[in-house]
Amino acid sequence: MRPHRRQCLVGGAALLAAGLGRQARAAPADLYRRGNDADPETLDPHKSSTVAEAHILRDLYEGLLTYDNHGAMIPGAATDWTISEDGLTYTFRLREDGRWSNGDPVLAADFVFALRRILAPATAAKYAEVLFPLGNARAVNQGSAPVEALGVAAPEARRLVLTLEQPTPYMLELLTHQTALPVHPPSLARFGDAFARPGNSVTNGPYRLADVVPNDRITLERNPHFHAAGTVTISRVAFLPTPDLSSAVRRYAAGEIDSLADLPGDQIASLEARFGAQVVLGPALGLYALAVNTRKAPFDDVRVRRALSLVIDREFLAQRLWGETMTPAYSLCPPGLDRYRTPPELAGREALPIDREDEARALLAAAGFGPGKGLLRLEYRFNASDNNRNTAVALADMWRGVGIETRFVYTDAKTHFAYLRDGGDFDVARMSWIADYSDPQNFLFLLESGNDGLNPGRYANPAFDGLMRRAAAERDVAGRADLLFAAETLILTDLPWIPVMHTRSKALIAPRLTGYHPNLRNAAPTRFLRLGA
Repeated sequence: MRPHRRQCLVGGAALLAAGLGRQARAAPADLYRRGNDADPETLDPHKSSTVAEAHILRDLYEGLLTYDNHGAMIPGAATDWTISEDGLTYTFRLREDGRWSNGDPVLAADFVFALRRILAPATAAKYAEVLFPLGNARAVNQGSAPVEALGVAAPEARRLVLTLEQPTPYMLELLTHQTALPVHPPSLARFGDAFARPGNSVTNGPYRLADVVPNDRITLERNPHFHAAGTVTISRVAFLPTPDLSSAVRRYAAGEIDSLADLPGDQIASLEARFGAQVVLGPALGLYALAVNTRKAPFDDVRVRRALSLVIDREFLAQRLWGETMTPAYSLCPPGLDRYRTPPELAGREALPIDREDEARALLAAAGFGPGKGLLRLEYRFNASDNNRNTAVALADMWRGVGIETRFVYTDAKTHFAYLRDGGDFDVARMSWIADYSDPQNFLFLLESGNDGLNPGRYANPAFDGLMRRAAAERDVAGRADLLFAAETLILTDLPWIPVMHTRSKALIAPRLTGYHPNLRNAAPTRFLRLGA
């Protein structure tokens, strides 16, 4: 078993070594060439759902609040805000110098329009549930209330009022997310769903859309109407999709890319030897998990899900395969979240590997699989990258040891996540989640029933949903944490998602790029970066 896995590690390092001899090219002085995880599925903020899209949208648009390059929350389109004593009303004052890229003023009505649009059923936004703390948001999204009933109002041109269903301690963080970004109403009226294309796009952030070449690059140029345009020193940024990480590293070594937001985990030692301080590792609030399709047999049987989890060697995956750029995950929520306690853990962590394998075989036998009963065969879906491919091979090797046969289906990230969001059939699929805000709810809400866009296995448990509702209504921080702890404990018993690893950020940053600081939010807006010689 182990030699096969080691072969994956050696092969990746050999590919890296073969490519590092390419001669570096002269870099364009005014163009930041930014490696991005994948080609975006959309540049419509209200239909986006991936980190790759968020990086681009953070440059194109500005929400009421935003993040700086240290991951600190700062004023965005709003200069200041007040929160009512009962925590239910948020009032924002928009900046007087806020402008869209065509010169139009950014008004409170633009945010009213945008929030109503993302929650309207006709928009079919897969991420709309993030905004359910807004008053009547769930009812609006489900079509049982008109969009005008949403808890958002513009009593004055530059005063916006949000009314919530219940106090939400992470509400300000929610407003930094792409779901809460404004859109330009006249552009929607004129171009409809084509409003986000080059030539049509009107944005209010530090950059505007210049060009899109699918699967090659998305180029942005500085927005002269941005309120802080004078502080934006990088005039152009090209987002380059880099799903093939070994190829991306070779392009970086050749001077074709200025930064990479992900690295092949099995090559970290080689990269550090070659590039030194250009390899930047940092904290993150993220999860690498396996979603199991609880809609179909035999994966609707918790014994099967438990067996799949038991034989995963998380330490090997995190420390050897990913080069310690991950940590083993025995909980859904990573440690360090605000307003939480130490997360619960999967049962059996301390057992010997041989004992876990014996328990897995016994569970599979009870579920009808094993010698004389038939072979469990599963299809594992993942988005193709070096790291994910090596992980898939290692998982199949681990499962083979208890009599499980694995077949792979892999696509690019855009296709993979769209397939899962749209309800495509699968057995087990790779999922990843980077926190939108530092709160356990941001991981646990993924598995609430009805959250179809982010819950591909369509897991539904009334007891879990009830705990989440009680937590949402609980104003005592400790009491809320206890309810969320109970909800996560239930998930770790049912295992609709199998936690595998928690993420660390890993990047390559060229010496000519300054201003990058690793942070829990994984935020690095281009407006705060600088290009040198």
